[in-house]
Amino acid sequence: MHGIGPMKRAAIVYTSDTGHSRQYALLLGERTGLTVYSLKEARAALPAGSPVIYLGCIHASRVKGYPRAARRYAVCAVCGVGLCDTGTLIAQVRKATAIPEDVPLFTLQGGIDRSQLRGVHKLIIAMLTKGLSDQKQRSEQDEHILELLRQGANLVSAENLADVLAWYTAAQA
Repeated sequence: MHGIGPMKRAAIVYTSDTGHSRQYALLLGERTGLTVYSLKEARAALPAGSPVIYLGCIHASRVKGYPRAARRYAVCAVCGVGLCDTGTLIAQVRKATAIPEDVPLFTLQGGIDRSQLRGVHKLIIAMLTKGLSDQKQRSEQDEHILELLRQGANLVSAENLADVLAWYTAAQA
């Protein structure tokens, strides 16, 4: 639990571009009874040093907003929300985001809503889609991601939170 007091005092803080991290934050709040704030709302509502579970979207293997959250709050767990399957890419995300080894990290499959993307994120997704489309040989995972990129999808589910909830329950003991 990263040396932090009882989890009952924690809050859930998130950053969301297209709504998937927000959906997971609200689901997690429902299941745990913890208060949920966007990172922007949290600045006004939570004192510096407050224990939080942080959720953010994964961009280029980095959890968006984590550095800002970690500078202000005592982050006791991180959930990165992206296109890849739940529970995958943990080592890459931890390294790219510089999440300490003693902070639990969970990856959750979210989805994509291209209509919600703006600016550089829209460009990056367009380039990624083109790059995957142009590949002569694609893995099964690449095919799956390409389909998600082209068609969009919302894959947020309560089942994807199972490992996070198991960690939270154990942290309560």
